[in-house]
Amino acid sequence: MTRLSIIGCGFVADLYMRSLASYPDIKVVCVFDKDQARKDAFCAHWGLQAVASQEALFERTPDGSVILNLTNPKSHFSINHACLEAGFHVYSEKPLAMKMDDAYSLHKLAQDRNLLLASAPCSVLGESAQTLGAAIRADVAGTPRLIYAELDDGFISQAPYHKWVSESGAPWPHRDEFQVGCTLEHAGYYLSWLVAIFGSVKTVVAASANIVAAANNAPDFSVATLFFEQGIVARLTCSIVAPHDHQIRVIGDKGVLSVQKAWDNSAKVMMQQRKVFRRRLLELPWAKRFKLKGPTHPKVGRWGAAEMNFALGPVEMFAALQEGRPCRLSSDFALHLNEVTLAIQNSGKHTGAQQMQTKCPPIEPMLWAK
Repeated sequence: MTRLSIIGCGFVADLYMRSLASYPDIKVVCVFDKDQARKDAFCAHWGLQAVASQEALFERTPDGSVILNLTNPKSHFSINHACLEAGFHVYSEKPLAMKMDDAYSLHKLAQDRNLLLASAPCSVLGESAQTLGAAIRADVAGTPRLIYAELDDGFISQAPYHKWVSESGAPWPHRDEFQVGCTLEHAGYYLSWLVAIFGSVKTVVAASANIVAAANNAPDFSVATLFFEQGIVARLTCSIVAPHDHQIRVIGDKGVLSVQKAWDNSAKVMMQQRKVFRRRLLELPWAKRFKLKGPTHPKVGRWGAAEMNFALGPVEMFAALQEGRPCRLSSDFALHLNEVTLAIQNSGKHTGAQQMQTKCPPIEPMLWAK
């Protein structure tokens, strides 16, 4: 039996519990949240053991276990730090930290203590991301030349978000979402795919702005051109203003690989060939699906906006520990994602090219994706 504990019982914690249900060999030891009513409701719904304090959680959690930090983003650094100091491996919701100095501090602490430190999102380990990576390695679309990735979620400020509640009754944390911003919340979904496939981003040229957001909120729009060490160039947009669009397109010499849904582990990877037809160069209107053979990972049914297995990250950490190998979601990977995402988030109106200081190699594909 593999054991973990959870700090934070908000909206996203229910999505993790739905996913963990696919892994009967994983047991949640105990749960803590500073909001007593929220903690009680969450534990009652899922049949979990609550503890009265963070210190009590550390005492109850077996040595060498993983702690899931599912708190609000502004608490991530302090809680991640406390968990590492207490000797636990940590899987943190995104971002790893709100400031790069804090992210560097966590990275060093994990290295010094020989502990695993990873951050969400883990959809990079999911079927769609792994299939896209396999298609690129198989040269299905030819040499990749340009990537367009969109993470636009619609005009959220006009949505009935006050009515959005999780399975155990937690409200969607709209204040955190708006004050942290859509870039820190969402850029990682496709950024993690790209870094996993192509490795480090060398240079970020970006801009961000408050289009309709309140003055104390983070930018609700950002656009970035990412120059990777390997030479590939990608454009990434994030907004909670533009119409919903979660597609990624990899433009290659032979055609275009595309995925339409970032938040669906089963989203199809499609290939459109490019042909000359009557003196015109066209991407053919029909597309062929690229599929992997054999089983991949447990799927979780759609709930709300997502159809993702949120447990893939912690499961990968457990597998790495049990097999004595490096974790695909390494602390280097988490640190680099944090740096690139903050560079986009904080770019404002006039920032020029920003050179990244962190690096990480492409991640090893899942065994079933090779």
